[in-house]
Amino acid sequence: MRYFIELQYDGAAYCGWQRQPAEPTVQGTIEQKLSMLLRRDTEIVGAGRTDTGVNASFYIAHFDSDVAVDCQQLAYKLNKVLPDDIAIIRIYEVEADKHARFDAKEREYTYLLTQHKAPFRRFSAWRFEVDIDVEAMNSAAAKLLEYEDFTSFAKLNSNNKTNICHITHAEWLREADGTLRFTIRADRFLRNMVRAIVGTLVDVGRGRYTVEEFEDIIRSKDLSRSSAGAPACGLFLSGVKY
Repeated sequence: MRYFIELQYDGAAYCGWQRQPAEPTVQGTIEQKLSMLLRRDTEIVGAGRTDTGVNASFYIAHFDSDVAVDCQQLAYKLNKVLPDDIAIIRIYEVEADKHARFDAKEREYTYLLTQHKAPFRRFSAWRFEVDIDVEAMNSAAAKLLEYEDFTSFAKLNSNNKTNICHITHAEWLREADGTLRFTIRADRFLRNMVRAIVGTLVDVGRGRYTVEEFEDIIRSKDLSRSSAGAPACGLFLSGVKY
């Protein structure tokens, strides 16, 4: 039997999602507690990797069990034994061939940026106290939907089989408290891609690049042309669609 786990996590204390020897990771932490509760070694498969320090406000993973699981009780017990920076929202049974990673059709990331001192955003947003042109940033973001090859925003030596991604949405919005929220959706994302895009879009907003120069960066397929990646603290995996 296969079960999906819907969860959230604050990634500040972890070296990303994926299990690593001798390093704290979200996957490794959940697997250790899940195996303890089920009394057998249990591996989980996630919807995708997140890098060191990156968060997830919505994440899906799956695990298999030879015996039926009381989903509500297991979710309750997992929340009791997991650290406070990982929360299990629910566990539910799915078809035996349903795959948390390979069946995902779309993923959504959100990035938060604040331009003023914000006590409740200090660990979950990039504090960037510089005037930026949000309209120019949105004009540049719209260009992302016109391209498929995002080599210019792909971390080197990531062993990607392809740098092709299909972006369906990319937009900055200002929330009521002044926080800038960037939302981007695609069928897949490359390692460090969203942070590199955000950093480059912010440089458009501050006048370092024009919208036309941003488009040239995409077309160049040259990572050295893009800006430094935005800080990990402001990035959230916020949606997965199946």
